[in-house]
Amino acid sequence: MRPGLSTARAHRASARRRATRRHIPCGNWVSSVRSMVPVWERIGRTTMQGTQVALESNTFFLIIEYIAILCCGMVGGLSAIRKGYDLFAILITAWLTALGGGIIRDVMLGAVPPVGISDRGFVFTALASGILVAVIHPEVDKLKWLMTTFDAIAVGMFAVNGTEKAMLYGTSGMTAVFMGMFTALAGGLIRDMLINEVPVVIRDKHWYAVPSAVGCVATVFVCKGVQAGVINQTAEIVIDVCVVVLVVAMRLLSVKFNLMLPGAVERHHTYLPGGRR
Repeated sequence: MRPGLSTARAHRASARRRATRRHIPCGNWVSSVRSMVPVWERIGRTTMQGTQVALESNTFFLIIEYIAILCCGMVGGLSAIRKGYDLFAILITAWLTALGGGIIRDVMLGAVPPVGISDRGFVFTALASGILVAVIHPEVDKLKWLMTTFDAIAVGMFAVNGTEKAMLYGTSGMTAVFMGMFTALAGGLIRDMLINEVPVVIRDKHWYAVPSAVGCVATVFVCKGVQAGVINQTAEIVIDVCVVVLVVAMRLLSVKFNLMLPGAVERHHTYLPGGRR
């Protein structure tokens, strides 16, 4: 072999290596970047993405959740109709009422994109509720007790699901309670702020936030039991259903029998050091 030929081949091989470094294929580049992410972090994300809360792992309860989303959206859309807003405003109000709490929860947990914009079933159900209530709003307005019942079911299910999802993401019990309450109550809070109303969580003197708080705290104890191996999956679903029933019962009983939390202590005299009474 001639010396010049081997030198030329060496130059060509070197040029190919330089070109490869300058033009890395997209797939190889992505693989290289992914390889720099710690393995435990990738495994953790995959585990969280593939995990479901207990009530969402059962088809029956998933159907109930869709019904709850539908009813929440109809309540929100009805509020916009009473204000005389157009169809677009009705749809936005229905969507935010039904899914706004879950969106806030997922953003705070870092579970992005939130289910309120990524789950087609949830989004289409919420938008369908706005269209439906725009047509049948006179009938819905008459069914106050039925809508109150479904709203209570939605509050109970959202409280349990929101708390469980927060616990699955490794939050503390206290944080999970707040996440669960955001899921259950924030949609109505956003709705009332949009239509310039005092939020129902403050305006309604009957038990509204209190049942959801009780449900969230109870769910934290259930999750702790599951983590400790004391409660299996079947028992977890049964207990979660009992918690939802408890939340619904507390809400409906407070409306039926006009049960309210006490307000500030009524006083007519002041007691200050060195002052008159």
